Amino acid sequence: MSQSLSFVIPFTPASAADASRFAHNLAARGTEVILAGEGPVDAPSRPHVHVLSGLSGKGAAIRAALGRVTGDITVLQDADAAYSLEACEALCRPIREDAADAVFGTRRVPKLDAEQLADKALGHITRFVTDVSLEDPLCGQRAFRTEALKSVSLTSDDESVDAEIVVKLSAQLYRLAEVPVTLDAAPRRPLGAQLARLRTLMRYATVQNDADNQHEGYTTLERMDGANNYNAWLGQRFRERLGRRVLEIGAGIGTITEKLEPGLELLIALEVDRFYVDRLKNKFRGRPHVRPYLSDVALADWESLKAERLDTIVLSNVLEHIPDDASAVRRFRQILPVGGKVVVLVPALPQLFGSIDEAVGHHRRYTPESLRQVLEGNGFEVDTLEWMNLMGIPGWFMNSRVMRRRSVPKLQLKVYDRIAPLLAKAESQVKLPVGMSLFAVARATGGAG
Repeated sequence: MSQSLSFVIPFTPASAADASRFAHNLAARGTEVILAGEGPVDAPSRPHVHVLSGLSGKGAAIRAALGRVTGDITVLQDADAAYSLEACEALCRPIREDAADAVFGTRRVPKLDAEQLADKALGHITRFVTDVSLEDPLCGQRAFRTEALKSVSLTSDDESVDAEIVVKLSAQLYRLAEVPVTLDAAPRRPLGAQLARLRTLMRYATVQNDADNQHEGYTTLERMDGANNYNAWLGQRFRERLGRRVLEIGAGIGTITEKLEPGLELLIALEVDRFYVDRLKNKFRGRPHVRPYLSDVALADWESLKAERLDTIVLSNVLEHIPDDASAVRRFRQILPVGGKVVVLVPALPQLFGSIDEAVGHHRRYTPESLRQVLEGNGFEVDTLEWMNLMGIPGWFMNSRVMRRRSVPKLQLKVYDRIAPLLAKAESQVKLPVGMSLFAVARATGGAG
């Protein structure tokens, strides 16, 4: 089915002439155009051309325009003569092929000037804050699956909306792509616009998470998602013990799910919070063997899950969130065949329990004895029980017990992530006497609980 296209062109009095030129060009093609901004603009008189006036600021203009969009794909087009509309077909192609939810232009300009260098610097900061790999995330020519763009809550009124769009699309785990766009000249961007973007990026990097601090505990999950080396370490530990048909309990935003997925026949990602399930659906769109499943552990349809012929259940820092962990483990035993495995990572050492544990909803931290008891007392035999992450203890103690923070500072986490490969190598060769986590593998025994 052909997907319809809409253009949103925010404008100011200074850019109204370029906005008008784009609108006349697009109107002649029969494309829906929404012009939104402040001041008069010469718009073609066509049923599919809409003008929203009296809107001060780019963010306010875009928000208002999105309410009028009817196309399946939305192109956000800066009103700047440096851009060519001919690039838009290439921008939309990955969306039409369902390979991306948002596509950003990567600008190729004849000569770099001070403004372009400032844009490149802001691009580096954007990549740091969002962990996206886009070369030019603040380009003024972008295409979106309309449903995806409308799903993010935009709050910025000014030019900082460009940074906010990237932050929030990446946070909701939409698939972002880029294609090169050639410009005849360098786009003009006032210094005030650059400063507004920088302020927004710094706010999201420091005091505000990309859910606008409306979902406590999400900050820690989101920051952990950016710890690529640490997550690769955990993913490797889990993958070594997986079967082919896996149930992950408490998938969160899919950080570990993504590490488990390659090569599996089936991966059911159970998550109790719709806030996270929506992100899982975005992240794994187009991969039917990964099935996000919205449910509480206690209320899941365990008979249906048993019919999926699962051979492995994975819990990565999840068992501690379940009030009755023993009852949950008994349910796991009921749906696994004899010899089926449960692979568990849990926070260790009750002495470390503090404000971050409270913020993310932990009920407990385990000792080797308490973890073994909950597994072996409910239908499993423990094969492996090991300490992990000795070096994480001091940082967690200072942040959670001494400083009473509610999340792990982003910079600290990034520094720690740099040394994670060294820690992984060291811990693979030495049996640790203690650690801030416990890793366990247990097999289902003949007596179901």
